[in-house]
Amino acid sequence: MHVDLWIWGAFVGFIIAMLVVDLFVLHRGAHEVGLREAGLWSVIWVVLGLAFGVIVWIWEGPAPAGQYLAGYVIERSLSIDNLFVFALIFGYFAVPTVYQHRVLMWGVMGALVLRAVFIAAGVTLLESFHWTTYVFGALLLVTGIRLARSSGNHVDPGRNPVLRLLHRLLPMTAAYDDERMVVRREGRLMATPLLAVVIVVATTDVVFAVDSIPAVLAVTRDPFLVFTSNAFAILGLRALYFLLAGMMDRFRHLKIGLAAVLVFVGVKMLVSDVFEPPIWASLAVIATTIGASVAASLRGPWADAHRANVAE
Repeated sequence: MHVDLWIWGAFVGFIIAMLVVDLFVLHRGAHEVGLREAGLWSVIWVVLGLAFGVIVWIWEGPAPAGQYLAGYVIERSLSIDNLFVFALIFGYFAVPTVYQHRVLMWGVMGALVLRAVFIAAGVTLLESFHWTTYVFGALLLVTGIRLARSSGNHVDPGRNPVLRLLHRLLPMTAAYDDERMVVRREGRLMATPLLAVVIVVATTDVVFAVDSIPAVLAVTRDPFLVFTSNAFAILGLRALYFLLAGMMDRFRHLKIGLAAVLVFVGVKMLVSDVFEPPIWASLAVIATTIGASVAASLRGPWADAHRANVAE
């Protein structure tokens, strides 16, 4: 679909306005995000994401709207895995709870910029070299199989190459200094651990986007739909993190669902020249797979133990 430059500008302006309000109005002072606040903002971002799908439907019709919604569901589902990584990063850097929202805010802003570059490159490759469709499909297929066979998230924040570069360019303070990312000590500019965490969050997100963005490209090649679905999905990820922070270990079967989604979209790309399933069918498979894995997790041993404790 053809998207005028002013529409791109309007969407980016909307995202920036939402982030400014969140960062400098609603969260001007550092505070711990409670369940009520996290739940409210999770609902708001989901409603905004779905409402944008309705706008696309009215604007361009059901096909582009279906592609956007499928991309949104894929990205939203695969991004849940990032929550576990965020928790690992916060634990590694011992980030105080009151600063975690600010870190995720700046980290997501950086991730959006990096993802935009990644999406542009991916779309260009697929349009210029058809054979890259098979490369992306194989990548998703292998990633899905590896995810299903893995025992967990193995991420070492300390080995992040961008973080290593930061250590070389800027000396770093030993402790946090409120919400400051850079401070001047004895005439020297120094980074605080908060800057390091923001950089690790943003760059780690892009590493995980290696599977999610090609997965979205499997349902649509339109850069506007890919970017907007990515934007709404990961912008809502911050609130979802605080909502599920204490419950992540309970979704024990989610990994299998995510792996199945990656395998499905990988196979979809590999056979795209022979058979292209309708977008509603792809959306149904993805939503059913994720829903089933979440339901299985909630009906697992943890749920039985929780009901027993409540009964006592």
